[in-house]
Amino acid sequence: MLLTAKNLTKSYQLGGGRVDALRGVSLGLDRGGFLAVMGASGSGKSTLLHVLGLLATPDSGEYFLNGQDAASLDDGQRSRLRATAIGFVFQTFNLLPELSVRDNVALPFLYRPIAADEANAKVERAVALVGLSQRLRHRPGQLSGGEMQRVAIARALAIEPLLILADEPTGNLDRKTGDGILQLFLELNAGGATIVMVTHDHSVAERAGRIIEMADGRVRE
Repeated sequence: MLLTAKNLTKSYQLGGGRVDALRGVSLGLDRGGFLAVMGASGSGKSTLLHVLGLLATPDSGEYFLNGQDAASLDDGQRSRLRATAIGFVFQTFNLLPELSVRDNVALPFLYRPIAADEANAKVERAVALVGLSQRLRHRPGQLSGGEMQRVAIARALAIEPLLILADEPTGNLDRKTGDGILQLFLELNAGGATIVMVTHDHSVAERAGRIIEMADGRVRE
């Protein structure tokens, strides 16, 4: 399996109280899998994605990514693994408005130094995969919402990640545009990409190979 999680727990202090966001979550995903994560607001979906993406450390439990014990890494090791193995796609795109498409997609290489010509080749390949080669010099303000999300996906793809994590990637898009973004994820998955996608949309989740639903920090298939 590409990732294996066993009995993950994660709690936060919020408003003077404790929130148990994950309560013994276990799951596995094979390389090339497509997992949709559903659940109500506050069910633990985003916390699970943050733990899988090494943005948060579990309080207890095990997490192995590509055979590596990711839960026991220190901050520096976690940052290096995240920069080389995980691509993130967010609902709000998180593009820098003053940068071109090319430079936005190249941002991950600030944390993963490689030769300039190699980085340029990876950027152009990723942008071509999402169908925006003609937009390399454009800035986000010159793009539609769907195009901005494609740029965000290209940025995630540029490092050729082992795992793509997407948090409501169609949530800010109209139905037609969202369908196009979902089709792109399906094509990437058919090409071998491993994807975990958080979504509230049943029609989106049903296109994934597998669905889990979260409730009160726990998982059910």
